[in-house]
Amino acid sequence: MAFTQRMDMRATFGRRAVSWGLRAGAATGLLVILTAGCGKVVEADPVPGSLSLVQGDQQSAQAGLELPNAIVVRLMDADGRPLAKFPVGFNVIRGGGAVAPASAVTDENGEVKTKWTLGPADMLQSLRASVVGLDPLEVTAIGLLPADLIIAQGNNQFAKPGSALPNQVVIRVVGENNIPMKGIAVAFQVTVGGGLISPASALTNALGEVQARWTLGPQPGTNTIVASSGRLQAVVLNAFSQ
Repeated sequence: MAFTQRMDMRATFGRRAVSWGLRAGAATGLLVILTAGCGKVVEADPVPGSLSLVQGDQQSAQAGLELPNAIVVRLMDADGRPLAKFPVGFNVIRGGGAVAPASAVTDENGEVKTKWTLGPADMLQSLRASVVGLDPLEVTAIGLLPADLIIAQGNNQFAKPGSALPNQVVIRVVGENNIPMKGIAVAFQVTVGGGLISPASALTNALGEVQARWTLGPQPGTNTIVASSGRLQAVVLNAFSQ
């Protein structure tokens, strides 16, 4: 006499559980799969779990210039493992600077980096790193601005009327903590004595300095020039001929 018996079975493949039923026919010895969902194993897409800062927060540099260190962030999955080949975007939200690249994919360590050039006019600057599905991560920086104009060399010299002074005039532009300010325009103007200053304007070098040659006017007496830069307090230099 033939008989039929049904056996229900369940197994787990990867992250997906599948079940099926088997029916045994004693007369033929044939196993028939009645239901099956295990044609292939389907792996779930990785899910971003956290975005953290590795390096680059609270740096400072002259406004308008690139920060010394790259901004590096790390992306982990929901299980706390590095998430590779996942896009991360960067955008400046304060200060008007720029990042390069503005987006990139994470490496095998879940990390991605970008270089940040600060905007030219603000002290407080910030950017955001963002990943779809997570709260953005904010990074801040300090933009150092010109704070003072200093006479580094050349004041109170003597020369004959119509002659160039023995030493060049050197003016220095500095920021907070006497940090040299590069690429800042400084202008010179003769106000007394009718002499000549050359160049009449220049940009500061890596030391924050500009140099100029001062030739005195044709008459004996006091000669005066004024050095100025933007909104900074101008400085006055004197020279004397006799």
